[in-house]
Amino acid sequence: MFAKKVERPRELKWYQAAAMLYGDWGTSKAYVLGIAFALVGHASWLFLGLMSGLTALIGICYMVICRIYPDGGGVYSSVKHRSQNLAMLGAFLLIADYVVTASLSALDAFHYLNLPHPELWAIGAIVSIGAINWMGPTKGGDIASLIGIAAVASVLALVFFTIPSLSHAQFTLPTGGLFKNWASFVGIVLALSGVEAIANMTGIMVEPVAKTSKRAIWPVLIEVSVLTFILGIAMNAIPNLGNHTEDMLRALANHYIAPWYGQVISIIFGFLLLSAVNTAITDLVNIQFLMAKDGELPPLFAKLNKFGMPWLALIVAAAVPALVLVIEHNLVRLAALYAIGVVGAITINLGSCATNYKILLKTWERALLFFATVILFFVEITIAYEKRSALIFATSVLVVGFTLRFMGKHFAGAPVSAFIPNINVLTVSEAKALASLYHSSSLVALRTFNPVLLDEAALRVKARGENSIYLSYVEPMPDFTELPEEVEPSKESIELLAHAQNEMEKQGITAVPVWQAGEDAGKLIAMAANELNVETVLIGATKRSGLMRLMRQDVFQSLARRLDSKRHLLITG
Repeated sequence: MFAKKVERPRELKWYQAAAMLYGDWGTSKAYVLGIAFALVGHASWLFLGLMSGLTALIGICYMVICRIYPDGGGVYSSVKHRSQNLAMLGAFLLIADYVVTASLSALDAFHYLNLPHPELWAIGAIVSIGAINWMGPTKGGDIASLIGIAAVASVLALVFFTIPSLSHAQFTLPTGGLFKNWASFVGIVLALSGVEAIANMTGIMVEPVAKTSKRAIWPVLIEVSVLTFILGIAMNAIPNLGNHTEDMLRALANHYIAPWYGQVISIIFGFLLLSAVNTAITDLVNIQFLMAKDGELPPLFAKLNKFGMPWLALIVAAAVPALVLVIEHNLVRLAALYAIGVVGAITINLGSCATNYKILLKTWERALLFFATVILFFVEITIAYEKRSALIFATSVLVVGFTLRFMGKHFAGAPVSAFIPNINVLTVSEAKALASLYHSSSLVALRTFNPVLLDEAALRVKARGENSIYLSYVEPMPDFTELPEEVEPSKESIELLAHAQNEMEKQGITAVPVWQAGEDAGKLIAMAANELNVETVLIGATKRSGLMRLMRQDVFQSLARRLDSKRHLLITG
């Protein structure tokens, strides 16, 4: 069976993408400010200024990447077009980043919430978020967006109250040699983490992707770089500022507004950081699933539970960050583990694009990508040299990852030969191209073989004097921002469509089997009906319990909501 292109609705608008990006990228100020002051004291203003400049540079580079890779610009998806081994290296470094993102964000969240033994609360939160995701990726996008808006508003208010005191900031120049100061700068480079998230969203963005991604990146880039720098100056205007490595935003709010506002901003950023934990766990599952579908990890990592979630990938995604916190729960040392993964992944992504002369880039764009790659390469080398624990951690992830890859390719059981019906299933675009030959006004949505539904459909086709009908099947797949570009239809989907096709042929009707893959079956069926311009969608009644319909989106509701008003929905018991 040939692999089929996964066609996904492009519905992600720029402000939705910006909210999701801020949930990853915007959290950095919660810990970068405190770490910068702990490392270099009143010279932190200079390092934060340089960090803001580098952040802006990388953000602009990712605008370029999103434009040239509109179907997925994450390091794994974009680099594998050039070198699968290099893509795997980038992917495993990104896994290292996601692991520590979850650990560090959870730990800092409970520092802000001011709970005793924050590392224990953080471990509990990671395990709990993993358990919730067992029933499918959490649909917390709207809540995350509201938290993000509240976070931006709270930071803007804080910046407003700090402005009168900025002129009183205590500025000192860094002491020591060039290498010492370079190492201090590298210590706060984790502010870059999260920018890779925008490239993973391009496959579901509203077209044109270049415009959508640019509009999503700019406001977040300005907030992350400019406001963080202003708060860094304000931090240096507080007399006798103590050690607030884990909660510098609360210290700023306490001093410039009032202790009650410090509590407010702590709660907001505490929940924003927990939202970042959920995103990191989902991203961890996503990248494992992608690699397993590509045959780069054992197939078990792509095996779905009954809720459509890759169960082994989820267990790994929750267990490893929790284990990291058992071993290490110092924020500064975690930051070093954090940076080596994200900097390595971004370096590979930018460098691969800069040296790929098959893609059309303007001269200044290629120069910018080269310049950023060189800077990040030396940052990565410095982290590996200065932070031996970070090097050991990254090396461990790479060794385990490439070992699993080797096992998946050489020790996975040989596929069991089984008879699969000879049927050519079509994607929606392929079926649309054949509409002039096999057009029908009806589409039958199948999940299981339903003879009553097929008989009803056959009667309708004959009553209208037609001789063709569309059969639709949606392959269950997690609702991730990034999915494999192509997927081989499952044996179950082929058998079901072949069985239904044979039944229709017995009644003299040509059945056109339409195959799709995704989590929201209702949305995809509606997309197929709208694209194929059918008048009626026929679907069988569900036997799901009320609890199941509550936990998993109901197909009928999703289908009815998205189906054009001029089309009819016929439900057969």
